[in-house]
Amino acid sequence: MQRVSRAAVRVDGAEVAAIGPGLLVLLGVGHGDDEAVADRVADKLRALRVFPDADGRMNEPLGEREVLCVSQFTLLGDTRKGNRPSFVAAAEPARANELYERVCDRLAAQRGVFGAHMEVELVNDGPVTLLVDYGSAPHAP
Repeated sequence: MQRVSRAAVRVDGAEVAAIGPGLLVLLGVGHGDDEAVADRVADKLRALRVFPDADGRMNEPLGEREVLCVSQFTLLGDTRKGNRPSFVAAAEPARANELYERVCDRLAAQRGVFGAHMEVELVNDGPVTLLVDYGSAPHAP
């Protein structure tokens, strides 16, 4: 998750989504993830106090700001062995798309195009970038 001043997604050169100040969510879905995980992630993203308050401290949640969510199975890439990432921890595309759509709907997020080659452009605000992980996919130590 990145706090952004603005972000956009293009597919085949055409802009498919864009936001102003808010969150850019790069969402990876693992084999063990389910609806409860998707809901917890969305609820956490909405509640995280990562925006500045009147004193400039990170103390405000998302509120009315925008969200752009992009599916990103490569986040589950395991690089512990060899030089080519393994993506066996990523959920099957149909299941991943279901949970991706669930998170997007719960956040009222604009979205990229699931499974497409996308160009993601962002201006990271802060910069503030956080990993929000409730899934069951294995991670490197």
